Amino acid sequence: MTARPVTYWAPHAWMRRTPSALPAVEDQVLVEVAADGTISSVTPDSGPAPVGAVQLGGLLLPGLANAHSHAFHRALRGVVQVGSGTFWTWRDTMYRAADALDPELYLELATAVYAEMALAGITAVGEFHYLHHQPDGTPYAEPNAMGEALIEAAARAGIRITLLDTCYLSSGFGLEPNAHQRRFSDGSAEAWAERVSALDVKDRPHARIGAAIHSVRAVPADQLATVAAWAKDREAPLHVHLSEQTAENDACMDAYGLTPTQLLARHGVLGPRTSAVHATHLTGEDQRLLADTSTVICMCPTTERDLADGIGPARALASAGCPVSLGSDSHAVIDLFEEARAMELNERLATQQRGHWTANALLHAATEAGHASLGLPEAGRLAPGALADFVTIALDTPRTAGPSPRYGAETAVFAAGAADVRDVIVGGAAVVRDGMHQLVPDVGEALHRAITVLNSR
Repeated sequence: MTARPVTYWAPHAWMRRTPSALPAVEDQVLVEVAADGTISSVTPDSGPAPVGAVQLGGLLLPGLANAHSHAFHRALRGVVQVGSGTFWTWRDTMYRAADALDPELYLELATAVYAEMALAGITAVGEFHYLHHQPDGTPYAEPNAMGEALIEAAARAGIRITLLDTCYLSSGFGLEPNAHQRRFSDGSAEAWAERVSALDVKDRPHARIGAAIHSVRAVPADQLATVAAWAKDREAPLHVHLSEQTAENDACMDAYGLTPTQLLARHGVLGPRTSAVHATHLTGEDQRLLADTSTVICMCPTTERDLADGIGPARALASAGCPVSLGSDSHAVIDLFEEARAMELNERLATQQRGHWTANALLHAATEAGHASLGLPEAGRLAPGALADFVTIALDTPRTAGPSPRYGAETAVFAAGAADVRDVIVGGAAVVRDGMHQLVPDVGEALHRAITVLNSR
C-alpha cells in the first residue's frame, strides 16, 4: 500500500462521472491517490499527462474481485481433465490434494495462486477456507495456522483477502466427517466460532474476516443459526455453497422436507450480507426467497461448466433483485473476464437468444458487486474516497485491437482475457507493471514448485 501521494494518468477509463450516472469510457483520466491508499480525486478530460504522473496505458478499470476461491484447487488444473466422471469423482481427487497440505506448503502455494490472480487483474479475493486442522483432525499448535498462511499469502502477493472461514461439520446430513474431511471440522458450530473469533487482522489492512457455511450437507440444521449469528454480530460477510448439485437437493428434501434454500431461510441465513455460491438448481420458491432477502448470488461459470454442474438462473435472480458477483472457485482458469463473458454466453446457449447482460452490468459484477460481497464496499469503483485499487488492460493486443476505445467495456468483457492485463495497483502501489508481478518474480515457477511438492506427498 502506498505511503505517499501519487498521481496516475490513463488515456481511457471505465467510470461514472457522477454517482448516479451510468458508467462509460472517459478519456484522459487523472487519478490522484492519497497517502492512505484511497483515491482523492478522479478527473476525466484532464488533458495530457502532467509532469510527474505515472502514465498507464490502455483502459483503466476498477480492481476485479474474485468472490469465491479455493486456493488449493489450483493444483488440480489439467490433472482432473483425464477421463470422465462427475462432480463427486472430481471431489475424490480434490481430497487427495487437501490431504497433502500443511501451513508451510499452503503459504507457498497460495502465494503463487494469489500472484496469478494479481496478474489477471484481481485485487481482492474471497477465500472460502475449510482446511483448518491437521489431516487427522488434530488442531495445530496455532489453531488458525492454515488461515494465517492464507492471509500472509495474500500480503506477499500484494492483494486483499477476505478470509471466509468455513464451518464444515458433516460428510452429509448427519454423517460423521470421513477420513479426508476430519481436518475440516471443529466438531460443532460453537467450537468453530471460538476458533475463528481468535483471528485478529486489525493491524493487517489488506485482510478481513468473514464466515461461511460450507453447505447444508456439511452443517446440520441445528448448527446453521450459530454461524449466521456470528456473522450478523460482526456485520461480516457470510457465504454458502447452495444447490450446486441436484443430489444435494434430493438429500436435503429427504432429511428435512425442505430445499436447501428453504432450510437456510428458516434458520436466518439469507440476507444482503449473505452470498449464495452457484445457486444452480433452484425452484421458483427458492428464487423468490433469495430475491426477497436481497441475497447475493456468486456465479462461477468456468467451474460450473468444468464440473458439469449446469447453468444457474442468474439472469432471473438478478432481474428479481439479487446482486450478482463472480468467482473462479476451483481455478480451472483464473480469468474474471472469462467468468463475466460466460454469464452472457451461457444464457445464449440456454435460450438461443443474445443480449441478456450488458457489458456494464457484467463489469459491475466483477468489480463493485464482488467487493461488496466480500465486505469491501469502499472498493470496486474509480471515485473519490474509494480504495485506490485499479487495473489496466491493453487495447492493442491481438485479442483487443480494433474497436474504438468507447467500446472499452464491451472489449473488456467479450474480447479481453487475463493475458491482456498490464498494470495492477492496490492501495495506490504497483503490484503488476507491464504484465510483470513486482513481488513474485516468476509466478509460473512458483506455481510449478509448490504443486510439484504437493504432488510428491
